[in-house]
Amino acid sequence: MESWLKESGAVGLDDLKFANFPATGRGLGSRRHFKEGERILTLPSSILWTVEHAYADSIIGPVLQSMQGALSVDDTLAIYILFVRSRESGYNGLRSHVEALPTSYSSSIFFTDDELEVCAGSSLYTITKQLEQQIQDDYQTLVERLFGQYLDIFSLGKFTIEDYKWALCTLWSRAMDFVQPDGKSIRLLAPFADMFNHSSDVKECHVYDTSSGDFSILAGKDYEAGDQVFINYGSIPNNRLLRLYGFVVPNNPNDSYDLVLMTQPEAPLFELKQKLWVSAGLDSVSTISLSLNDPLPKSVLQYLHIQRADESDLAIIALQQIDATDKTPSNSNEVKVLQALIESFCELLNNFGTQMEKLDEQLAEGFYPPGTNAWSAAHVSLGEQRVLRLARKRAEDLLAALESGNRVDSGFSAPLRCAHCAKVAVQLMLCGRCKAVRYCGRTCQVAHYKEHKELCQAIASKSGSVKK
Repeated sequence: MESWLKESGAVGLDDLKFANFPATGRGLGSRRHFKEGERILTLPSSILWTVEHAYADSIIGPVLQSMQGALSVDDTLAIYILFVRSRESGYNGLRSHVEALPTSYSSSIFFTDDELEVCAGSSLYTITKQLEQQIQDDYQTLVERLFGQYLDIFSLGKFTIEDYKWALCTLWSRAMDFVQPDGKSIRLLAPFADMFNHSSDVKECHVYDTSSGDFSILAGKDYEAGDQVFINYGSIPNNRLLRLYGFVVPNNPNDSYDLVLMTQPEAPLFELKQKLWVSAGLDSVSTISLSLNDPLPKSVLQYLHIQRADESDLAIIALQQIDATDKTPSNSNEVKVLQALIESFCELLNNFGTQMEKLDEQLAEGFYPPGTNAWSAAHVSLGEQRVLRLARKRAEDLLAALESGNRVDSGFSAPLRCAHCAKVAVQLMLCGRCKAVRYCGRTCQVAHYKEHKELCQAIASKSGSVKK
């Protein structure tokens, strides 16, 4: 692969070498000293795997273009990778890259039922089960609409569902995404560069030149000859690391739990509540990340205050959102919210197959050999349970303070936003009738009136009782 890269114009290959490292396995090491910020490697656009390059292929390109809009970016790239791997001649450079890829992955979709059961109750467990079904459905669609229609291009023996899963995991674990000046994003695979391992101790250092289309790696810190060179994938929790990349970081400080809040359209006052959720930057179905640093984000309580509010509470909430005052819903509303939240956290924690204390004990005793799939699943479960316990404790503290008469900041305040364009600003004009929403100016107010009319009338009719 290296000779092909050099012939294609890659720069910096002689300063790097493949090596096996004790903690991370196969990766790239430095042959010389690098100073932080120094350019280590540059790959020309002509050798990057992108959707545009797939479309430009003389054989498979027209077929993929005919499916444009029906295929996702990942499916397009996955099919292109499998196509190149299936060819017996040609594509020498691209084939050398494919041959250098791992033959298998340890992402959660490849876990056995017993291995996945170790993290039963976690969001990873649920998402993995959903992914498995989605992959089966997507593959069947591809067989019917693509593979089966072009048997001269797609040999079904080389495009099995296992091949498809392998190609998807190649993308999940190795592709990189960049935003272009026009706001559109581009996803690419960079040969050789995809061998850099992750470390949170280095600065983010992979760069895409939107003018030339070239891709570069910069030194995320100082390196000496013989050091392993890393890139930073970002602040990623273990549940996502294992699902996408196939590894975990013990005691990961970025661990999180994605809490899904949902209200059915048939619920009382749904339309009024939907407007208030949107005003607060939320929606009737909102997924909010709970983390070790912020186990109970303000947005969770904002959502639930609106969800469980009656008409009077909704009027107060609308006024509070705009005025950013210390007005709060009724005590009964806040008590209901916190009690329901605590009960939900207890239920979520009880759903975990193995409780945190037992998992800690099993890991300490080596019940799950380090580095195995079950060991990784155990760390995911531990991280999510820690986050949920912290969230429950925060809700319990808020409830205790409320019941003792010492109201504390529950995070109910919201930033000032234009009700139409959602722009955050300090000075916005009030709606003259309900005085419960603000706008950037007359243009936004007029544009939003049809949508706001019902809420405006409801709040205005309640405003007398609110001010008493």
